[in-house]
Amino acid sequence: MKKQENNTSRANQTRSKSERPKVWVPPSSLDAPPAPDGFRYRWIRAESVGFQDTKNVSSRLREGYELVRAEEVENASDYPVVDDGKYKGVVGVGGLLLAKVPIEIAKQRQEYMSDKHKQKTNAIDNDLMKEQDKRMPINIDRQSRVTFGGTKKS
Repeated sequence: MKKQENNTSRANQTRSKSERPKVWVPPSSLDAPPAPDGFRYRWIRAESVGFQDTKNVSSRLREGYELVRAEEVENASDYPVVDDGKYKGVVGVGGLLLAKVPIEIAKQRQEYMSDKHKQKTNAIDNDLMKEQDKRMPINIDRQSRVTFGGTKKS
């Protein structure tokens, strides 16, 4: 009887070349569970330097955010939960509370803030142009350029 030979090559026996070495990274204290479909999570400041920031929390709740309770989260033991006080049972860490908002509201809020920013920028540009003198015109150029190397021109 012949003994069966193992015909696997040495290349097949070694670890896959596409596998990358694992790199240690410090843990983030703001890791959040995946948001449910149709929602987006956001950390909301509830406390700053030991003082309750009820104004911030109440304004976010009026905007449509809802605090995320530990019962709503899968593997809730993996995330920090407030143990006592007004926000007992809410996912939170270091004065921050986890809140969810429907994606539609989050997009509307982002569009509103972008529009408000454009209005402020236009108002500043208009005020600046009022001060312009034809002897020294103001050029509003909001482009940035990045160059690498090259020679300095004298």
